[in-house]
Formats: sequence, structure tokens, C-alpha cells
Amino acid sequence: MSLESVKKHFEQWNRQQDVMEFETSSATVDQAAETIGVSPARIAKTLSFRGSEEKAILIVAAGDAKIDNKKFRQYFGYKARMLSPDEVLEQTGHAIGGVCPFGLKNDLEVYLDVSMQRFETVFPACGSTNSAIELTKEELCQYSFAKEWVDVCKGWGENEETLDANQQVEV
Repeated sequence: MSLESVKKHFEQWNRQQDVMEFETSSATVDQAAETIGVSPARIAKTLSFRGSEEKAILIVAAGDAKIDNKKFRQYFGYKARMLSPDEVLEQTGHAIGGVCPFGLKNDLEVYLDVSMQRFETVFPACGSTNSAIELTKEELCQYSFAKEWVDVCKGWGENEETLDANQQVEV
């Protein structure tokens, strides 16, 4: 039902038909990048953390970014602790490999990491291990009801040549 909840979520902008479904898995950043034909950095991965209360918080980051524990603690005021797969499903309604900030089971705070700002468009999952949608940064912010842009990641863009934001990778 997760994919269906995401499609229903996109109906409010008449974008449900833009959800792509694949024959192959897009569950990991590398699989999604290969399936779509873009660099892994352009995959918008959604990470689930314990919030300060019982509710989780979601951070959407570029595929080549990693959470920087120090930056996370400085920004949020508590240690970054990822949810278990069962907790992710319980909080978001999406299983690992399809987690996204759309069509959520609970009303969760969503933050977008600045690691994605170097791209015109990114590709978040859509609730299943074989789906995605191409969105601009502005659309991602609007459709995810993101609270704000944050800088809580490291390691992104370090080994990357300066590619045109829309350049595709040969598969």
C-alpha cells in the first residue's frame, strides 16, 4: 500500500502519473542510480532518525552524502540515532528501500540537506523498492512539506568531477 499512498499524496498536485515504476530494484542508492541512469549523488535518500519525542524525523540527502554526527547534534540538540527497519515501517508506513517523505503514515518533520542543492533535479523513492520520481529542489521541498534546509551531512561531492547538473552517467 505504500506506493499507493505516495501516488495518492501526489494527486494534490496532479503528479501521480509521474511516479516511475521499474522492473528492477531501486532499493539502494546504487541500484536506483543504475536503474534511472543518473549519478548516485542525484538519488535523494530519506534517512529516518529518532526525534526528541516519540516521533521520528526524516532527513532527505543526496545519495553520496553521509550524516555528520557533530553537525546533526549541533543542529538538533541530540545524538543522531537511526531507526530500526521495523520502526521505520511503523513511523513512515514505508519499508526500507522505498522510504520517502511522501504519503507518510504519521505526520513527521522532514528536513532537506543542502547536499542536494547542487542539482536541478533529484530522484527520491516513492514508497516501494522499485519506484522513484524526478523532482526539482523546489518541488521536493513543497511536496514533502519540508520544515527547512539543513546542513547535517558530510562527504558529498568530494570525489565528484564538476558535472553539469543534468548530465547523465553512462550505464
